[in-house]
Amino acid sequence: MSHPKIVVTPPGPKAIKLLQSSEAHLSPSLHTIYPLVIASGRDCIIVDIDGNEYLDFNSGMSCLNVGHCHPTVVKSVKDQLEKFTHQSQTISNYEVMVELAREICNITPGEFEKKVFFSNSGTEAVEAAIKVVRWHFRRTGLLAYTNASHGETFGSMSLSANQLVQKRHLAPFMPSVVHVPYPYCYRCPFSLSLPTCSYACVDFIREYVLRRVIAPDDVAAIFFEPIQTEGCIIPPPEYFGRLKRIMDDFEIAVVDDEAETGIGRTGRWFGIEHWQVTPDVVCAAGGIAAGLPLGVTLCRSEVMDWEPGTHNSIFGGNPLSCAAALAVLKVISGGNLVENAARQGNYILKRLKEMMEEFELIGDVRGRGLMVGIELVKDQKTKTPATKEAKDIVLKAFKRGVALRMSESTIMLTPPLTITRDFIDSGLDILEGAMKEFSSESR
Repeated sequence: MSHPKIVVTPPGPKAIKLLQSSEAHLSPSLHTIYPLVIASGRDCIIVDIDGNEYLDFNSGMSCLNVGHCHPTVVKSVKDQLEKFTHQSQTISNYEVMVELAREICNITPGEFEKKVFFSNSGTEAVEAAIKVVRWHFRRTGLLAYTNASHGETFGSMSLSANQLVQKRHLAPFMPSVVHVPYPYCYRCPFSLSLPTCSYACVDFIREYVLRRVIAPDDVAAIFFEPIQTEGCIIPPPEYFGRLKRIMDDFEIAVVDDEAETGIGRTGRWFGIEHWQVTPDVVCAAGGIAAGLPLGVTLCRSEVMDWEPGTHNSIFGGNPLSCAAALAVLKVISGGNLVENAARQGNYILKRLKEMMEEFELIGDVRGRGLMVGIELVKDQKTKTPATKEAKDIVLKAFKRGVALRMSESTIMLTPPLTITRDFIDSGLDILEGAMKEFSSESR
């Protein structure tokens, strides 16, 4: 394998110089996992300004599903750039935006009429969803989940519940939001286990939350990620089917936030398809436009019935982003990348489960497609999170040439859907080497 290729121990001298300037001039709220200063990228390879070449197992927070600078995407954006770069959707329609809306309606779950609103990001897609369900149902209450990550503007942040640092000193938040426990089977909030639990986490919503905390006829929608991006937490097989039945009973909309799980990432076009449930609203962003800013809020047509002027976005549906998104959908379909994500993801899980037998530090391995999490623990019986250890291993892997990401004590693997078996093996070998190095140092 010619990659990765480390020519100077990162961070190199050029990276150090730029990082010092970054610290002096950029907001301290920005936080990076490791000292990477990217100069260029192609497919699954990142090159830093010192000439080091890394395997990208991060995909820009799952935004680069077709890899860096895919030639089809680049050509599509260049062609659009020569036509026009901006014409607000609040002033006029344009072909590339309407064509993209049609294509998205075709690939999202549900055989019914749909409508799309375009914005600039995942958090904006969620903000639009909040407004559209409140408008349609004339209700203000919203349900969301513990450990949820829906964004960091005030509406979406009110739904999020994953990091206190994102909320400290910023209250009050949007009212009428109730959080319920997410089905985190490895760390069940009810201290139960399948199958004897009989899905108590679902019954809790009907029997406690909707009877004692908030009246169902005050609730417009429940928001969820089909797989929680913070920690790659995967609900059990019957969870969303049972949840949907409860929501249907009370005429509460189901809003599926696919900012990271969508557009082929999990081995299906959308993560919720693993549970064969059809949501009323789908939010997408991330991998849909190859890193260009684009958010999508898609609804059943009867739900998106707000009147003209209710909600706008001057830059939403930017023609360059729409051109990129159309190219992404074409590349994924033409290259069978959804199938590749499923196939390569199964292989990654197999190898990681083999590592689990070797390293007591690994408490759990889970994933769907190319969204995989390795949860590290100090002790497999107590399941005490090994957050510091996870960070150390991610840094060791980075210095060896693999760019990973982490959430608390879970190391995340989210490479581009274009990744090949050779690159996967090379990256996993490096991760295994980093874990061995850490284990030997800890003795």
